[in-house]
Amino acid sequence: MHTFKVRFNKDELADYACRYEYQTDEVLKDISHLSKQKKYLSKNEFLKICAWKTPRSKPLCESNPEVLIKEISSIAFTTDSDQLRIEILTLLKGVSWPTASTILHFCHSEEFPILDFRALFSLGYSKVPKYNYMFWKNYTDYCRELGSILNLDIRTVDRGLWQYSKEHQKL
Repeated sequence: MHTFKVRFNKDELADYACRYEYQTDEVLKDISHLSKQKKYLSKNEFLKICAWKTPRSKPLCESNPEVLIKEISSIAFTTDSDQLRIEILTLLKGVSWPTASTILHFCHSEEFPILDFRALFSLGYSKVPKYNYMFWKNYTDYCRELGSILNLDIRTVDRGLWQYSKEHQKL
């Protein structure tokens, strides 16, 4: 089992989230709303989310056929299996665990955190671990619990963890 421990006073999480300045979520607002309604992503929507998370993956992401993106995202958004939900997204070229988690974060009706090295630093990890389903599940459960305890939505938890790292992690 993976252990997560916030490196700062949990009560400061909302304050860190308020200082988050990395990039706006506005570009993904319409995509998020539409994908939750139709339960799949178009290629254009997929490419925007991938570019938001990591522009470096653009050439690989662009090589995915639209029909494959639609089919895989449809399965991810409609299955009852959390493991299938995250792992099927990694079948798309250019999509690793962090990008798959970003797709679920913005496009799934349930709340999922974004798996990111900065958030992991804020939870006690000095280096990025090997990602697998159990790690992602434990991370997701921990972030949801943290949000529940502090009465914060998952996006606020994400922003707070990211911002703490931005202010304190030496890269």
